[in-house]
Amino acid sequence: MEFIDLPQLISAEGTVRLPGSKSISNRVLLLAALSDGETEVRDLLASDDTERMLDALKVLGVGVTHLGGESWQIKGCGGRFPTKNAELFLGNAGTAFRPLTAALALSGGDYVLKGVARMHERPIRDLVDGLRQLGADVTYLENEGYPPLYLKPANILQNGMVKVRGDVSSQFLTGLLMALPLTRQTVVVEVIGELISKPYIEITLATMARFGVQVQRDGWQRFTVAAGSRYVSPGTIYVEGDASSASYFLALGAIGGGPVRVEGVGRDSIQGDVRFAEALAEMGAEIEMGPNWMSAQAPQNGLVAVDLDCNHIPDAAMTLATTALFAKGTTTLRNIASWRVKETDRIAAMAIELRKLGAVVEEGLDFICITPAALKPAAIDTYDDHRMAMCFSLAAFGTPLRINDPKCVAKTFPDYFDRFAAVTKSAPVIAIDGPSASGKGTVAARVATALGYTYLDSGALYRLTALAAQEAGVDWGDEAGVAAIAAGLDVEFSECEIRLNGAVVGDTIRTEEMSAGASIVAALPAVRDALLFRQRAFGKVPGLVGDGRDMGSVVFPGAALKVFLTASAEARAERRYKQLIEKGLSANLPDLLLDLKQRDERDSQRSVAPLRQEADAKLLDTTRLTIEQAVNQVLVWSKEALQ
Repeated sequence: MEFIDLPQLISAEGTVRLPGSKSISNRVLLLAALSDGETEVRDLLASDDTERMLDALKVLGVGVTHLGGESWQIKGCGGRFPTKNAELFLGNAGTAFRPLTAALALSGGDYVLKGVARMHERPIRDLVDGLRQLGADVTYLENEGYPPLYLKPANILQNGMVKVRGDVSSQFLTGLLMALPLTRQTVVVEVIGELISKPYIEITLATMARFGVQVQRDGWQRFTVAAGSRYVSPGTIYVEGDASSASYFLALGAIGGGPVRVEGVGRDSIQGDVRFAEALAEMGAEIEMGPNWMSAQAPQNGLVAVDLDCNHIPDAAMTLATTALFAKGTTTLRNIASWRVKETDRIAAMAIELRKLGAVVEEGLDFICITPAALKPAAIDTYDDHRMAMCFSLAAFGTPLRINDPKCVAKTFPDYFDRFAAVTKSAPVIAIDGPSASGKGTVAARVATALGYTYLDSGALYRLTALAAQEAGVDWGDEAGVAAIAAGLDVEFSECEIRLNGAVVGDTIRTEEMSAGASIVAALPAVRDALLFRQRAFGKVPGLVGDGRDMGSVVFPGAALKVFLTASAEARAERRYKQLIEKGLSANLPDLLLDLKQRDERDSQRSVAPLRQEADAKLLDTTRLTIEQAVNQVLVWSKEALQ
């Protein structure tokens, strides 16, 4: 599984230009396809969801031309798709699947609509029931009430009334409303129960109006589309920046100091999720807003918990769940039942992952309560849900963490983590690599003490893993068991000692038995992966000094300072000889020299993370330097690097 490791963050500041709104993008594409005339769509979101819609329109015979960048030209078909028989694969794109279901059900053709396994678990019965009231012929191909679907030509009824539930997903009402002009008659839609996610219906109505169809509304219970309504191209239409995506960066500013400014969406937006800024303000954040931008920065006294009805910001409310990790008190998010039928069951998934970090979580059918605690490193699963990945990136302000399957953000924000990195600053890392007996461990430990940073002796971790596994009764050949041990190692390094689970073990891990155990566990891929994250988890505030053989090349490639510390083989052999003699151990200088040369050769030639000086690493040859001189040189470089 792919992953991205995020170091602990110390601040956030900067400006982000947002990608286009997914909700608006797919609505605009479909209405442009149903319109009379050609539409130039600008600032369209480039994502998996829009690709599914564009691919579907091409299969349906709609003229689709990429004009370059985020601009597309759509040649409308006047409400009748040219292709009358097609099978469409729509991935996990609800903003494509639901509206296309409605439009194709009333388009006079034979169509099969499929998606990924999760899409086949997302309910669609209420939309289908509404379409059947109009005379649509829809068949469930697998499980009743769920995709995949088979649509046959409809026998449009003249009853003029449709009833649809509003408490499961607003996409059902959106799909119906957008398809109703295809009936050529006046139709009244009555919403049964409370309508959730009302802001998304506002987006639907506003977008339909841009294409010439005005929907009469009686509150949130009755919507009327008049006979003769038809879509007409507006010529050129711009897609707003995505307000849901804005929430992550506004939260970054509120947690990490800020200000962080987002451009592309603001006070004049038609998207309800801009009201996320109001929720942040209730938590104490300082918010500023213009017609097409918003910014947020942290309050002087810290964020406070809120108890909030989130019906008006269903997607952006997810960001509040991770923002709550940095607020005083228990945050309660209510009226979020729609989370259960999204890309995953978001209430359940959010609760599971928040608990991994150490938070206390209570969940219900339509609410979640989060009480923060001291955060601990964790590997966050994302459930093929883009918003889970982006929301949990915020937790990096409290702890280093791993985000599994980060590419799921491609659904709405393909370069999210690049934009995230551009406006955040992480705890600094000084990576010191070098051959055996070069003095890098002593230098690194003293530099860490001088700076007040954490120290990491990476070379000891495999020995510590072997010892911890032995103490836990886990066989060294048990890959899964040892990997679990490695991921949770309770280790402390200092200049003078190493502690495992609070006990001093510096001498214990240097025995021949532990050397053999280290060799066994180091050959297990799952253990190596686990220890990679465990090493990165040392990268906490205020900073880290780590020594090893691949600190700058593999473990911390983005380190603020990389040092390659070396010395001649003869000097290193003599140092090792003196150390052994001082400990009362026998030693042979020629044998030590030969052993070091052979080890240098093995380390530089190994296939995995070979020992080498990185191009951006500073070379420090200590052959003729004292420890104090070497330490002082690294401190000078660190001051320059951290300015």
